[in-house]
Amino acid sequence: MSTILPRFDPREVPVIEPQDPRALIPVGREQLKPAALRRRFARPPEWVPELRREQRFTDRQPAAAAVLMPVVMREEPTLILTQRTDHLSTHSGQVALPGGRVDPEDGGAVVAALREAEEEIGLDRSHVEVLGMLPEYITGTAFHVTPVVGLVQPDVHLVPNPHEVAAVFEVPLSFLMNPAHHRLHALSFEGQVRHWYSMPYDDGIEERYIWGATAGMLRNLYHFLSA
Repeated sequence: MSTILPRFDPREVPVIEPQDPRALIPVGREQLKPAALRRRFARPPEWVPELRREQRFTDRQPAAAAVLMPVVMREEPTLILTQRTDHLSTHSGQVALPGGRVDPEDGGAVVAALREAEEEIGLDRSHVEVLGMLPEYITGTAFHVTPVVGLVQPDVHLVPNPHEVAAVFEVPLSFLMNPAHHRLHALSFEGQVRHWYSMPYDDGIEERYIWGATAGMLRNLYHFLSA
C-alpha cells in the first residue's frame, strides 16, 4: 500500500542525529584511487547495505532501472552527477545519477546504465571501465534501481541532453565518501515517518542538493568502500 506524499521542500525537513556519528569514519583518499577501486570490486568484502527500499509513495507499477556512478579519474577522483530538468515526470529538478529504465533489448543493468548515460550526458560507453554493481535500491516511486560503478577518463567530452539534463557537474568522491557530510532527515505524514539522507555540496556556482535515492545509493557505496 502506498502513501501519496504532498509536495515539500526537502531542504526544510529537519535533520536528525544518527545514533552514533563517531562510529563511521571517512573512506581514505588512497582507497578512492582507481587502482584501489578496481581491487575492491574484484574482491568485494562482506558488507550489508544500509538502505534497500524506500517507503512507497506512488501507485506506479514497479519498473527495473539502472544508474551509472561515473568516477572521473582525476588526481582527486570525482563523481559525475546531473541536475534533472524541471518538466520531467519523476524526480524533476533533482540531482541524479545518469540512468533510467532497463529496456528489454538492453539485456541487463550494465548495458542500460551505459546507454542511459550516453543518451543523457553524451558519455560514450567505450570510455567507461565498468567495475561492478551495487545491490538493488528500490525507490519510493517504484523503480528497482541497480547502480553500476565505472571509471571515466578526465578528458572525456560530455554533451548533455537539454530535454532531460539542466546541468552536469562533478563532486569530489572524498566529499561524498565522508559520513560527516551525510545528513539524516525525517518527515512525518499521516502517522508514518519517512527517512532519507542528504549531502548538500557547494560547487562554487550553487548548492547542489543531493538527497533521496541518489544520496541513499551513495550512502551504500560508502559502506561498500569502508567495509
